[in-house]
Amino acid sequence: MLARHHVRQNGAVPTDPPSFPDPRAQVAPLLAVADLRRSLGFWVTRMGGELLVEWDTYARLRVGEGQIHLAVGGAPPPDRAVRLVPPAGGGAQAPGEVVIQVTDCRAVVARLQERGVVFLGPAAEPSWGGEVRAFALDPDHHLVEITSTT
Repeated sequence: MLARHHVRQNGAVPTDPPSFPDPRAQVAPLLAVADLRRSLGFWVTRMGGELLVEWDTYARLRVGEGQIHLAVGGAPPPDRAVRLVPPAGGGAQAPGEVVIQVTDCRAVVARLQERGVVFLGPAAEPSWGGEVRAFALDPDHHLVEITSTT
């Protein structure tokens, strides 16, 4: 996409407003959790995330090249006005999924199992092919998918 500039009468060239999506934009999920300490135990200790920020009810972690935000559900701050609600755990339902793309799914799953991560089944290639993937649940029942292309 070519940038368009308009010359003002005084000769100044204004810059165009930023485009969206910004090619440098990063998407980082925010997961509503019931117990921040318990979630940090999973995401840092078991999944190997790096803790970047931690407050009483919020944490931000780096996982590989991405980031995950964890926030205890509760009253919203005034600028958001929408309450985060941790999922009701159990059953065959998940409120969302975090997909983590890796180079070798089976090797990563084996390493995570050594750290105590319990997977719903073995790493497998789905019937449509092209990838190997395995699924686990975090303490709040957010689905975590580890995947690699074949």
